[in-house]
Amino acid sequence: MMTMTTRVIGQWWRRVALCVAVVLPLVLTGCREEEVIWLPEHVSVAQPEYTDIEGFYLLCEGNMGWNKATLDYYDYESGEYVRNIFSYANPNVPKEMGDVGNDLGIYGSYLYCVINCSNKVDVLDKYTCEKKYQIDIPNCRYIRFYGGYAYISSYAGPVQINPNYEQLGYVAKVDTTTMQIVDTCLVGFQPDELEIVDGKIYVANSGGYMFPNYENTVSVIDIATFTEERRIPIAINLHEVKCDHHGVLWITSRGDYYTKPSMIYTYDTRKQQLTDSIDCRVSNMWLDGDSLYVVSTEWSYVSMSNAFSYAIINTVTHEVVSRNFITDGTESEITIPYGVAVNPITKDIYVTDAKDYVSPGRLYCFDHNGVKKWDVRTGDIPAHFCFYGTNINEQ
Repeated sequence: MMTMTTRVIGQWWRRVALCVAVVLPLVLTGCREEEVIWLPEHVSVAQPEYTDIEGFYLLCEGNMGWNKATLDYYDYESGEYVRNIFSYANPNVPKEMGDVGNDLGIYGSYLYCVINCSNKVDVLDKYTCEKKYQIDIPNCRYIRFYGGYAYISSYAGPVQINPNYEQLGYVAKVDTTTMQIVDTCLVGFQPDELEIVDGKIYVANSGGYMFPNYENTVSVIDIATFTEERRIPIAINLHEVKCDHHGVLWITSRGDYYTKPSMIYTYDTRKQQLTDSIDCRVSNMWLDGDSLYVVSTEWSYVSMSNAFSYAIINTVTHEVVSRNFITDGTESEITIPYGVAVNPITKDIYVTDAKDYVSPGRLYCFDHNGVKKWDVRTGDIPAHFCFYGTNINEQ
């Protein structure tokens, strides 16, 4: 069977070879400097696996202002990890992916990459990663899909720390047939992740630029009318929101980095009430069945240090069933735990390491018992996962 890696290389190898043929004579004659053309980087890291999940994409954020966002891919059918797949699939795109990759998702035939500070969403062919469309949205953050539309949160205003910030954020509604913005809905300040449940969009408003006057609400948008119905007070500086199988939203607060720590809150969408607060530090989380996997690198301006954790929460009982899902001691190899994902079939756990935030990071794979299987170098600040497969629910 032709793997994802083989398909992409087959599409683009001739193009890369042609570029090399043109550039090489110029470099040798010293007529002018040319940009380096990076060839595909393949690393064999594991034995082939054959399930309905063929691979996953990993979006690496890159440091803000450096135009270093990159896209990596892991192919289960070959056991190969491929670095910087976007650049050789799109050799003619200036500045490659751009500045700060913040989210990605697959819908239909396309892979959507949210590039925050470049104010755009790149829409790629999910098979070849060739860029097909660009949706321009200022300070865009997260993306979800429903009924033929993409819904994208936007800070709307500039990157600017200001306790009196005046620009409300919004959610953009994009027709995935035309790739045009057809409507917008104002929400709170600096909206981050959003979730769609029973005809409603729930948006976590952070107010992250407004220290010490953080936002503390979740906006509720009615999809049918695309208007904000209400705002639900939860906690300050909200970030992520995910819905479990029971209609309960799991919402994270970053805290204030001083006296208020990060926390997890639950909101029952059926009862329409806040139901719990869980004392668990959190930077990123991944929901798999009735288990919520949490990683945390929490900075404190009081202690001037980071605190790390790798937790699992049972979403039925709301109990923290593990404070460290890495069981073999290899968490000592990880400098800055940053992203997390779980393969829904094999239950392998993936944790990313941002290292020093300015140099290549690392991806670690653990089995379902928390024992390390392999690790590999990634792009800078590896963060956001999207599993790929022809026979799985890719949302």
